[in-house]
Amino acid sequence: MGLLDKINKFRIAKDMMEADLYNYFRVIESAQENTVRYKGKEIIMLGSNNYLGLTNHPLVKEAAQAAITKYGTGCTGSRFLNGTLDIHIELEEKLAALVGKEKALVFSTGFMVNQGVLSSLAGRKETIIVDRTDHASIIDGARLSFADVRKYRHNDMENLELVLKSEKDTNKLIIVDGVFSMEGDIAKLPEIVKLAAQYDSVIMVDDAHGVGVLGDQGRGTCNHFGLTDQVDLIMGTFSKSLASVGGFVAGDADVIHFIQHMARALMFSASMPPASVASVSAAIDVMLEEEWRHKALWHNNDLMRERLDDAGFNTGPSETPIIPAVVGEDMAAFKMCRRLIDEGVFVNPVISPAVEPGNALIRLSLMATHTEDEINQAMDSMIKVGKELELIPS
Repeated sequence: MGLLDKINKFRIAKDMMEADLYNYFRVIESAQENTVRYKGKEIIMLGSNNYLGLTNHPLVKEAAQAAITKYGTGCTGSRFLNGTLDIHIELEEKLAALVGKEKALVFSTGFMVNQGVLSSLAGRKETIIVDRTDHASIIDGARLSFADVRKYRHNDMENLELVLKSEKDTNKLIIVDGVFSMEGDIAKLPEIVKLAAQYDSVIMVDDAHGVGVLGDQGRGTCNHFGLTDQVDLIMGTFSKSLASVGGFVAGDADVIHFIQHMARALMFSASMPPASVASVSAAIDVMLEEEWRHKALWHNNDLMRERLDDAGFNTGPSETPIIPAVVGEDMAAFKMCRRLIDEGVFVNPVISPAVEPGNALIRLSLMATHTEDEINQAMDSMIKVGKELELIPS
């Protein structure tokens, strides 16, 4: 009774399971590569964030194995106390150099980075300003702070300026996704930088989907625009292009020093394990050495986007290898996702509230290692199912 009453009323997931339309917590039986094994069948993976195809790279796996041999499987404590290894420091130095900042700090997950940074930097009578489609970790991190939280309409610079004007007498932090994770568009960083300077605001870019994808050798959104020096903090994750799990924030040394001693998400969480640290470090080396991966990723992006557009799919504002196929109602996304599994293609449905009601989409994400034959085969299936469900013209 009472607190748990809501559990009996929560039926949506069970109803979808009974209708054979449930598309979450699907069990993959192989490594995350351009194809994966699902229910004993080899299918094309278009639902992974493994943009550079590094999660099964021999050098990345060897680095992880060597770290386990030397350091064991865990650090048995937080970074603050006994959980800092020499390889943590080496990785932080490598990350700072990668994104062009003075110092970096690694956390055990990307979600924890945003929670720790926002809750430690912004306080009472200060303001955090977010794009309304920013990642959930940003929203939750802002809520954990004692700051006021203001939202502006997605990538709407006039609306951002109105918010900044209304908060002109307070200390302000603007935080924005570099690449927006659902629709694949890029933050209007040049305009944000200009407004931040005009209204005396700090800028933080969440580049979870930008590192490895945008910029010179995959150095991210700030590098892409040539604005690294004008952005105060750059955040990134390791669960996308960098083939592991964890996250980091980079900025001026004094700012990182402050976060290091104030972020509860860092101080009271177990340290990033040795194998993950070593695999990220190796993934950075491979990314910078094997530049063909970055070029192949964008070649594949152009091919897939052309096929989708020619077929009549609405790919929204996407500018990156995250490509949405907007299908409308939530049920249409579930049905299409289920049918594509039958056709041998793994994709992800995105429904409200992750997107606006009526804008449900199939989220497609590419890897550098996808072949043209795999992309064309997957697009043939997309077009077949889209026509079958009357989502595109026959």
